[in-house]
Amino acid sequence: MLDLTLGTALLVLTAPAVAAGALALAVRRGPGNVWERSPRTGLGGRVFTLRSLRTRRLRLDLLSRLPQVVRGDLSLVGPAPLPPGSPRAAGPGPRQWRQELRPGLTGLAQVRARSGMPWDDPALLDQHYAEHHGVVLDLSILAEAVRVSLRTALRKARPGDSTTTAQPRHT
Repeated sequence: MLDLTLGTALLVLTAPAVAAGALALAVRRGPGNVWERSPRTGLGGRVFTLRSLRTRRLRLDLLSRLPQVVRGDLSLVGPAPLPPGSPRAAGPGPRQWRQELRPGLTGLAQVRARSGMPWDDPALLDQHYAEHHGVVLDLSILAEAVRVSLRTALRKARPGDSTTTAQPRHT
């Protein structure tokens, strides 16, 4: 229900920005170079086509995947969507959990990877999420993803180093 409700609300709110981004890409690169399509493995091992805008600016690539959340191919939070045949997804036993969860737009591994902590292994973080996922963990991961994205966007929006260097004080 969280995916459908929040995903639909986010889709409605971000659709103008995604449409503007798609239009800008179409003008700059041509209509055939707007969307990136790649096969990914989803719930139950079903292969689907992951569609994303070909941009990382303002995280429009992730926001452009919201229709796939509403459709049920992706979840807002979950393990990273892997290509079919990926060694991270293959094999029985502990890796079988990947087929029991929808891959997500963001997840514990993605949020931690952006934190710069070198000891965070994405496969272990995805498995930890699979073992402990729930609404509270999902909401905390979403909040952290938004916080990290906003902090990154604000950092990029600041003037360059040449304009922010301290000027000598005249006393």
